[in-house]
Amino acid sequence: MHNAAIVVIFVTILIALVLGLMAQRRKKLDLEQWAVGGRGFGILFVFLLLAGEIYTTFTFLGGSGWAYGTGGPAVYILAYGAVAYMLSYFILPPIWRYAKEHKLISQPDYFNKRFNSRWMGILVSVVGVVAIIPYLQSQMTGLGLIVKVASYGHINEVTGIAIAMVVLALYVTISGVHGSAWTAVLKDITILLVVLIVGIALPIHVGGLHDMFQKINAAKPGFLTLGAHGMGLPWFISTVALTGLGFYMWPHSFSAVYTAKNEKVFRRNAIFLPLYQLILLFVFFAGFAAILIVPGLSNTNLALLAAVQKVFPDWFVGVIGGAGVLTAIVPGSLMLMSAGTLIAENIYRPLAGRPVSDRQVQMVARVMVWVVAAVTFYFSIHSNATIVALLLMGYNFVTQFFPTVVLSLFARKSVSKVGATAGILVGVIMVVYFTMAKISILWGINTGFLALVVNCVVVVVVSALTRDSGVREGTTALPG
Repeated sequence: MHNAAIVVIFVTILIALVLGLMAQRRKKLDLEQWAVGGRGFGILFVFLLLAGEIYTTFTFLGGSGWAYGTGGPAVYILAYGAVAYMLSYFILPPIWRYAKEHKLISQPDYFNKRFNSRWMGILVSVVGVVAIIPYLQSQMTGLGLIVKVASYGHINEVTGIAIAMVVLALYVTISGVHGSAWTAVLKDITILLVVLIVGIALPIHVGGLHDMFQKINAAKPGFLTLGAHGMGLPWFISTVALTGLGFYMWPHSFSAVYTAKNEKVFRRNAIFLPLYQLILLFVFFAGFAAILIVPGLSNTNLALLAAVQKVFPDWFVGVIGGAGVLTAIVPGSLMLMSAGTLIAENIYRPLAGRPVSDRQVQMVARVMVWVVAAVTFYFSIHSNATIVALLLMGYNFVTQFFPTVVLSLFARKSVSKVGATAGILVGVIMVVYFTMAKISILWGINTGFLALVVNCVVVVVVSALTRDSGVREGTTALPG
């Protein structure tokens, strides 16, 4: 019965809510506990929060959808995570040390404290919220599709997204980051099992991996190589660089770093996280198999779900749907919480014109969670962008923070307040222009990467011309 799939999905949502309620028991959820878990998370929870960045609805539907609709260029998704994890070994420990010493709560707090500038904190907050909305929209778009397809059309996409947004906002308001950490455990176990089953079973259904790729290559010559849709080697290199460097520049990823108990957590995780990327191969296998199982889909985001519906029984479609729900709830809750915290802590507090208590800031953050959820819901039901396109749009914005962060960590005297601000502004303005002009590739290169290169030049040149005490020295030895 089709109802079996719906029941499984809603039971999964209920379990996630219960975990959220249980996670906050016996905890005084002040601002620090709500946003960064009291800085007490060990290796497992930090691993799952940071790994949660990989297994989202972007990977689940977007990765398989890109394999289905784009072919060879989809493998950039495999590469950029490995680049990010390699960098994490070097950049996350000093960020964590600085955050702990200065009791930072959000990503803009780092810029604010490091450059002694509330206006830089406000700028980073605005850019961060603008970047989070398309990323969160990609999660909700994916979740709406999951509920619609898994319910066999009994629940339409808009209703699915509406239910998801309410559940997500309620979840974040109640439990904060603790709920996200506990649900991440359930999500990763479920998604790994589902991805392995689907990634093996669907190719077998079409004759095995060898036959599958031969049939695709015969039907679509060149589809499995770089160069499809203008996405050749320059695009691949620039996109991997852009997304790899920007991976930890997301406000929710940056602040997730603050939750760790100690800095050894990051170096241990950096060793194993790249292996986690290999599971993505099975997502691609499912997407490629879908080309032969359900050819001609106009919405490529539906590839995995449509193929699963044709091959598996209804109850397993519900399991797939439940796993998909979890892939949206964990990163989605972190994004909503980060957006609310950015607005309350780094925009409302400095502009309030009066002393504001942590309790008031937390109240504003919780209200802003619902406001951001409402805005995201509006964009989700009025946009036809693919999930991957939405994610790349957000990356174009947040990666503009990377030059300033790295220079402030390892070459503190080489970057000034004016130079950092100018670089971020120039990079963001270029991204806005390219987005408005609907240009994503220029001279074969990802336009977000072009903006990042110009940003780097501006930071270095303007900082050289404006040597000041812009970077706060602090007392912590950062490198190493």
